[in-house]
Amino acid sequence: MVVVGLLAGCGGGGGQSIVLYNGQHSQLTNELVSAFEKQTGISVRTRIDDSLVLADQILQEGHSSPADVYISENSPELMELEQHGLLARLSPSILGQVPAADESPTGDWVGVALRVSSLVYDPALLRASQLPTSILDLAQPRWKGKVAIAPTDSDFPPLVGAVLDAYGTKTATAWLEGLKRNAQTYVDEESVAAAVNRGDVACGVVNQYYWYRLRLEFGTGGTHSRVYYFPNHDVGSITNISGAAVLASSRHREDADRFLRFLVSEQGQQIISRSDDFEYPARPGVKPNSALPPLSTIAHATLSVAALGNDERAAQLLQQIGLY
Repeated sequence: MVVVGLLAGCGGGGGQSIVLYNGQHSQLTNELVSAFEKQTGISVRTRIDDSLVLADQILQEGHSSPADVYISENSPELMELEQHGLLARLSPSILGQVPAADESPTGDWVGVALRVSSLVYDPALLRASQLPTSILDLAQPRWKGKVAIAPTDSDFPPLVGAVLDAYGTKTATAWLEGLKRNAQTYVDEESVAAAVNRGDVACGVVNQYYWYRLRLEFGTGGTHSRVYYFPNHDVGSITNISGAAVLASSRHREDADRFLRFLVSEQGQQIISRSDDFEYPARPGVKPNSALPPLSTIAHATLSVAALGNDERAAQLLQQIGLY
């Protein structure tokens, strides 16, 4: 269900306002919106839902969408909207704030934050020496009943897309079939992290920030799990991009552009850095939350947004296997 919320800060600016469709974590976006409203006097009316749901809604609304700005959890949703011609070309003053690899290849959206796919595990159930060296290993029979996934979470299809690109359809199909046999499934990755921490399952596939948020909630004494990154740039630890775009149909283009420019500005990126969302700022030179290891110290995999695509192949394969 879509939740609509009018956020605080409807100050000056002659009643200026924009509509934001937000698929990112609401706590982080609320902090960004609040700072932007305070600085500009432009109010931001926010509709919150899963990133995939909102992208679908924009596709249905087409050029009649009331949204001015869309923020997604992952790049495939943005690539889908870009391919349908529903996003506006952004100015170099916005695009130039982040590396070209972290934004649209055609200039239609910009990366705001980064996260890394990982494995959370319970060391009481799984020794470090037993950890898999590749995401593909989790399809092997020895992992039956020992791994958790959230295949309907919007963070999971990009991982499938990365496996498809790296290994091809045949290998990706066998991998998902093995996961279906082996894995306990949960509604979202937050639930996966919690299940591993309770000792319900030995390990689970999540984006790393879920583990750091769990540790913040339960403290060191209540955190019985650890986070693990697949070595040697394996796609099991793929870097995902959360991005933002202005809709081509926006009736408030100047104010929408100002909002995106704020998101990638030093101020906006520092808000991401200081937040308890535990994502990596996309802007170079802005250090992440001090609890996070520097991204350069993780042997993560990178995949171009064009190669990762729009999740269509990943969604079809998940449906074919019966995980979606």
